[in-house]
Amino acid sequence: TNMDLERLLLLFLMQGFIFSMSYSAGLDYYTAGVVEFRQSILSLDAWSENLEAYVEIIHSENASATDIIVFPESTLNALGSTTFVPQPEDNINPCLNGSHYEEFLVTLSCAARNASKYIVINLTEKQKCEDTPDDPRPCASNGLNIFNTNVVFDRQGVVVSRYRKVHLYAESKNLTYLPELVTFETDFGVTFGQFICFDILFYTPAHQLIVEQGITDFVYPTMWFSQLPFLTAVQIQQGWAYAQNVNLLAAGASRPSVGSTGSGIFHGRQGSLTSVMRHDIGERAIYVAQVPKITCRSRRSLQDTRRMATSTNFYMMRDALEIYQTQLLQLDIGTNGSSSGQICQDSFCCNYDLAWRAPEGPVATNAKYYSYRVGVYEGVRKDQNVDTNYIRNCGLFACLGSEIEQCGLLPEEGVSPQSPVIFTRLALKVTYPESRHFLLIPDTLMDNLLPLEPQQFEWSQSIKESYQHEVHFALAESQELDNLLTFAVYGNYYDNECTFGVGTEAEQLACGYKGNSSPLRSLGLWLTAVPLILLGLNWSR
Repeated sequence: TNMDLERLLLLFLMQGFIFSMSYSAGLDYYTAGVVEFRQSILSLDAWSENLEAYVEIIHSENASATDIIVFPESTLNALGSTTFVPQPEDNINPCLNGSHYEEFLVTLSCAARNASKYIVINLTEKQKCEDTPDDPRPCASNGLNIFNTNVVFDRQGVVVSRYRKVHLYAESKNLTYLPELVTFETDFGVTFGQFICFDILFYTPAHQLIVEQGITDFVYPTMWFSQLPFLTAVQIQQGWAYAQNVNLLAAGASRPSVGSTGSGIFHGRQGSLTSVMRHDIGERAIYVAQVPKITCRSRRSLQDTRRMATSTNFYMMRDALEIYQTQLLQLDIGTNGSSSGQICQDSFCCNYDLAWRAPEGPVATNAKYYSYRVGVYEGVRKDQNVDTNYIRNCGLFACLGSEIEQCGLLPEEGVSPQSPVIFTRLALKVTYPESRHFLLIPDTLMDNLLPLEPQQFEWSQSIKESYQHEVHFALAESQELDNLLTFAVYGNYYDNECTFGVGTEAEQLACGYKGNSSPLRSLGLWLTAVPLILLGLNWSR
């Protein structure tokens, strides 16, 4: 009968779905897509245009193999078109029950369901203040809180996760009463953590999720405003993923004329699986890669699908390099040379060892050349009206002239400075104090605004006596570089609390700093000693 046929068809579809889930979970990789997206901003119904483009990307041929797709920050709706978002524990599917939600949330729930993919979006969310009775803070006159929020749909279109940004970047939005630590599980055996844009520079939530929950994979919508020489988008994305040795799916807004671009998929110490920094008007495109699961620790064949610079139509922010202690590197165009030494700011010092050779061919007349400075800085990162963090930086960076005010700048459009030399050796040695929470990042950048890949450099971080960490960061022996913009160690100390050598003796003791050995080192020595003690006991029997 027709009813029997329908039952058989339903059973077949269910078995196929279950097989697909178990097959994905059994693979040693998953397939991810990150979207570089130029949003519509001028029309009254910009969200509708953005939504149409989102759905088109989800159903595109390029996205067909993906298990999960991540869209950027703030490229869907805005303050004029906010939406309520279901609580994940309610297992609400807006596609099937969408009367309380805006059209774009319902449509994207249906798109996730129709495409059978996990979809991560970022939106401007509204929530009734009365829904958070534990929050004692005053509410706006309209009774609403407004959040910068990630929403995750599963393959059925159910809202399975929601994360509200902790560290706003000059945004007219609310913060949750307590910071959120949010994860979500998938049917392909990976648990993801979430954070948004500026969050990457702070301990909570991302670093905290790694320390406290052992999370190895992250989704990261962003509208990053790149800053030379240490904090351009893909530069910090890849550096963070490398330092943490995690998988990072970073999706960036694409409007280079205001400084926003930069997306990529990064596999820990292996570097980028795919990445892009646009230099034109921006784009709407998905970048796809097979991402090895961290638990496997097996290296897959990685293809370089990085997109290079095509022009300089890019608005670039600049770090306050005047507060750094710097030294101009003496480079004579067309000659070989070397330089080594130490540069300090107060007690924080940077040791460098550099060598270079002349480029091949005749020296161009009337050409523009980069100059370089070695710099060091310890203190609060200068950025107005946003959360601050404490940094200890050491490195080499490019300038458009001999003065410090000419450093950290992109050339004018139509001007293409050349490197006066080809670097054959770049080596930094820095001693960093131990701290309760800190992250040391290899921080590099070429003039295409993409970082070096891990196979191009050598990095080691070892624990010394007296609560000290020694970092060696060097260009790989087989490498030579021209048109370098940055080669540095970015030391992020977050709030700088419980840092060795900072504070009174009583405060140091309260942080656990005793004697001459690091707690981590003492633990390592103890773990080393235990087998020897046991071996000695066996010998004595």
